[in-house]
Amino acid sequence: MFIKEFLQMFRDPRMRVLIFGAPVLQMLVFGIAVTTDVTDIRTAVLDSDRSVASRELIDKFTSSGYFKVVEYIDSDGEIENTLVRGHARVVLHVPHGFERKILAGETAQLQVIADGTDSNTTAIVMGYAGRIVGDYSREKLLDKISRLSVGFTPSTVDIETRAWFNPNMESRFFYIPGLIALILVLFTMVLTSIAIVREKEIGTIEQIMVTPISRTEFILGKTVPFAIVGYFTMTLMLVVGMLVFGIRVQGSWLLLYGLTGIYLISNLGLGLTISASASTQQQALLTAFFFLVPAILLSGFLIPVHNMPEIIQYATYINPMRWYMDILRSVVIKGVGASDIRQAIIGLSILAIGFTILASVRFRKTMS
Repeated sequence: MFIKEFLQMFRDPRMRVLIFGAPVLQMLVFGIAVTTDVTDIRTAVLDSDRSVASRELIDKFTSSGYFKVVEYIDSDGEIENTLVRGHARVVLHVPHGFERKILAGETAQLQVIADGTDSNTTAIVMGYAGRIVGDYSREKLLDKISRLSVGFTPSTVDIETRAWFNPNMESRFFYIPGLIALILVLFTMVLTSIAIVREKEIGTIEQIMVTPISRTEFILGKTVPFAIVGYFTMTLMLVVGMLVFGIRVQGSWLLLYGLTGIYLISNLGLGLTISASASTQQQALLTAFFFLVPAILLSGFLIPVHNMPEIIQYATYINPMRWYMDILRSVVIKGVGASDIRQAIIGLSILAIGFTILASVRFRKTMS
């Protein structure tokens, strides 16, 4: 069974391309495309004050590296058109009298008008703008105090921030490990979901029925080749992540590969359960995708699990990808040991055993 599966898997040239080429291509495309870093925000400027102070403030925005001025507009009526056409995502409006109020010690206003279609991006943009304006205000305040009180040094609070494990807070260090879990579940579940039902469709199931192998041997023969391919695929994706995206495995490689094996077993067990229950390959594939969509959405890949409603958080316990996502990010990014992720290890192990038993029970060495 083991040799037969490998021969059948690699006999088709398209299957070879799918197994060895598609994961690398997907890793490159998704790794570049999937990011929450907000930079080079297209910005339009309406400077109604046209003063030294207004130009200083606009320079603060452009020199931050987050905002890129692509257009200067002349009237309030152009603001809506600029956002509607998509020429800019943000409009900075400096009203008349901005510099006068600054010099008089009064509170000056700045309007930051953003396209709120993408609420998460808009929130990040508003956060950037708030920090820039806050820094500008403190500079002006300290400058005024120093001019009024020669020799007087005002008391200030200097905040020092530090982000562990990802000092530059680059999203690729968060998403690249998640992509490995996502691509692995796609390939292993889809390939194994058609493993048994394919035998029925091409008529070779009868030959298997007359062979003296047990149910356990049949399951092993169907899963071990795909597990080996899964390991090879993971290694390819790790190499791409390291060479192209600068990812480094901070923890134990042995621990990572060992826990990956448990993840592969859980996915293969679920895939074989689907295959044993289906009558046609089309039915098996549709059923697999029915499970894949919620598995990806409820894994923590895009939305943190702790932000989900409590009842949904309990539902994620039966999702192998949820536990493996925690393991990958903890081992690869944080470099933790097995004791620090024991809950994820236990959860993933229970699912792997359960799905494997379910696949063995569902398979019947009969024509039905």
